[in-house]
Amino acid sequence: MKMHLLVATILLSLGGYLPARAQSLPPKKEVLKTLTLANRYFMEKWPDAGKDIVLHKTWPSNIWTRAVYYEGLMALYQIDPQKSYYDYAVQWGDKHHWGLRGGIITRNADNQACGQTYIDLYLIDKQPERIHDIKASIDSMLATDVIDDWDWIDAIQMAMPVMARLGKLYNDTSYFHRMYEMYAFTKFKHGTNGLYNQQEHLWWRDKDFVPPYKEPNGANCYWSRGNGWVLASLVRTMEWLPKSSPYYNIYLQDFKDMSAALVKLQREDGFWNASLHDPNNFGGKELTGTSLFVYGMAWGIRQGYLDKKVYQPVVVKAWNALVKDCVHDNGMLGYVQSTGKQPSDGQPLGFDKIPDFEDYGLGAFLLAGSEVCKSK
Repeated sequence: MKMHLLVATILLSLGGYLPARAQSLPPKKEVLKTLTLANRYFMEKWPDAGKDIVLHKTWPSNIWTRAVYYEGLMALYQIDPQKSYYDYAVQWGDKHHWGLRGGIITRNADNQACGQTYIDLYLIDKQPERIHDIKASIDSMLATDVIDDWDWIDAIQMAMPVMARLGKLYNDTSYFHRMYEMYAFTKFKHGTNGLYNQQEHLWWRDKDFVPPYKEPNGANCYWSRGNGWVLASLVRTMEWLPKSSPYYNIYLQDFKDMSAALVKLQREDGFWNASLHDPNNFGGKELTGTSLFVYGMAWGIRQGYLDKKVYQPVVVKAWNALVKDCVHDNGMLGYVQSTGKQPSDGQPLGFDKIPDFEDYGLGAFLLAGSEVCKSK
């Protein structure tokens, strides 16, 4: 026992990662039961998929927060093809006439996020109106030379998988080329030297957080959910991008490097802190970033890109913690950080605290759980 503690102390002092105690994922039917419960809570709360979201102002329900929910719903539909899920997603598209907030002239990635689900639904039933506006919006961007739109890292998740889908659907590599140009500009140019730290393999949320900005402990500020968006985007892009593409291995290497960096930052309880490098600055349980990391790592293990011996204990520990500590008996999710751009936003979190928007947290959770199901 003393020798074990000595080894553990040495590993931690060297910055090494201690694997989780031997655990296992629950049976697939139990994972699916949890996902069904959480999703039912939301669908019953929002029976009208087109209803505006009203808080301190009013938003149409095709904004990015709801779009992320539908990404999760479509992932759930893939493993459990319930007609009610498909109908609910189609109702959402129909109510918005398959349009985007800001119309087809929008260049804002948040407005284009709904296109991921629109395209997925088009592939199930190829009705032209489902894809018309999102394709027109992206095509209008490709008709210009502007590549600096994604000046915050969340945008990578909102829009890059849309371009990947269009490129695959139309067998048109111009979509692949443009999305890489925009990704590379965010990675290497925004914030003067790029928003990606090539030494620490994590992303600053936007130019406001690049050095000299520091967390209270003197470390760089890496927001959990922001990095989760990027990891998820790499997954959702590589799923559609041909492996023969010259960009595939670039995304794959970034995915592997990020995953390796994140493994070392997992909390003992299975979660990741909102502030990845400063556990004392709003540290604690947080669902959204943790769910997105589970989604990415579980996918990487299933694809053979991540070493199962290293990453499976991380995924197991995180998923079990999410289910145990975040899921209410009625399916509501706790410890969801509200919208924002930094660790301090929406704090303090809690099991019973309702965030400003409940949809994207559920979407991230459904993505994670659906990928966990596929690994069973």
